[in-house]
Amino acid sequence: MSVSTGTRGETVPTVPPGNPAVDTADVAALLERGRALSTPVMRAAVDRLAPPMDTVAAYHFGWIDADGNPTEADSGKAVRPALALISAEAAGAAPEVGVVGAVAVELVHNFSLLHDDLMDGDEQRRHRDTVWKVHGPAQAILVGDALFALANELLLELGTVEAGRATRRLTTATRKLIDGQAQDISYEHRERVSVEECLVMEGNKTGALIACAVSIGAVLGGADDRTADKLEEYGYHLGLAFQAVDDLLGIWGDPESTGKQTWSDLRQRKKSLPVVAALAAGGPASERLAGLLAADAKSTEFESFSEEEFATRAALIEEAGGREWTSQEARRQHAIAIGALHEVELPEHVREQLVALADFVVVRKR
Repeated sequence: MSVSTGTRGETVPTVPPGNPAVDTADVAALLERGRALSTPVMRAAVDRLAPPMDTVAAYHFGWIDADGNPTEADSGKAVRPALALISAEAAGAAPEVGVVGAVAVELVHNFSLLHDDLMDGDEQRRHRDTVWKVHGPAQAILVGDALFALANELLLELGTVEAGRATRRLTTATRKLIDGQAQDISYEHRERVSVEECLVMEGNKTGALIACAVSIGAVLGGADDRTADKLEEYGYHLGLAFQAVDDLLGIWGDPESTGKQTWSDLRQRKKSLPVVAALAAGGPASERLAGLLAADAKSTEFESFSEEEFATRAALIEEAGGREWTSQEARRQHAIAIGALHEVELPEHVREQLVALADFVVVRKR
């Protein structure tokens, strides 16, 4: 896999464009369409929350600052809403048919972010203090729970058979997401995690909800289960590619781009793909890394480690091959995702858009 090098020397996986006719500007337009159509519905949903949860949620989404003043803060990449709207078009419906599905998926995604930030102790997200840091852990938990409830409420209010089918897919994806988060936390306290276990965890934690995003619009548009299942297959493997890139950025990403601390995943003792692959590789670097991580798990001074100590661990992961293996895995999952699209009949412009978004996921820097 070819790589590009950023300001901190981070390796960003790159893939050949799936369709040269679809360029970066087209992808940006798809993401902006998803954001523009879903945000008003999202704001209306958040307005249903009782104070102060409505304000806390608005802060999390970047609509206001910590003092309640309107702001234009970064509200995320909007990949999932974009996928949900394209999904509706896959069923021959207008993209607007997928809006409620897009919002429901994004509400569940943000429910998970609110809880993840608290469980992981993350103090920064999107270059701002996280909700639990500003408003306290209790509000982070309550607002996360409220967003999850809102997601199902919005779908069921449609009152159609298709809405019931969509809700079932969303609740299944949410359960898998929670399974993945539980696995992720449990792995932090284990000395060894297999590559297979890590992929299952990441498939649950990230793949399941992206799979739901790329099928939910189609279901709302009346697509049959086979079409929705194939779209989910694309989304699941796209999610694994997405998470592999996230894992690279979690160690080597530029904080100016990611909005998180340097070596953020190492600070949290995460058994992400680069770490697991490096530990499984064998050899001197792998063995030294294993010894350091085993000692880290027992250390009472881990929180006060210097930048050099984290840099040493990152260098060992790279020397053992974990960085390159994860880059290759991102590309492999990308290829499987694209392959799934060949097994379902789609309008050609929809296929091109899904390929373009898959390419974007694997070359992003944040």
